Amino acid sequence: MLRPDTRPLTDAVERFADRLRSLPQSALERGAAADGLVLARELALLAQRLEFPEGGMSRVLPDAGVFAVGDQLAVAGHDVVAALRTVPAHLAEPALREALQLLESSPLSPRGGTARGARGA
Repeated sequence: MLRPDTRPLTDAVERFADRLRSLPQSALERGAAADGLVLARELALLAQRLEFPEGGMSRVLPDAGVFAVGDQLAVAGHDVVAALRTVPAHLAEPALREALQLLESSPLSPRGGTARGARGA
């Protein structure tokens, strides 16, 4: 079984992270940073589940502040991509779909709605 193409995930994570990095402080403080942190935490937990399927690893990504959230999202997304390369192919495809669904359903996504803090930004 072939490995799934992770480029759509990498591209989407980079778009979201770049968007957060480019927002003004006021938009980040109105909720965009909080939305980004929620998404980064969900991706980080997915990566942990893939890397440690037996459990025992459930660390919550810390809140490093509104200016760091874009970087945190990028790191968490790239962690998922790295983890997808290590799991059996039959597990990678559903996990990739889950990661993409997390991005699509996020308030940061154009499909998920406008980020609370990014309106009018």
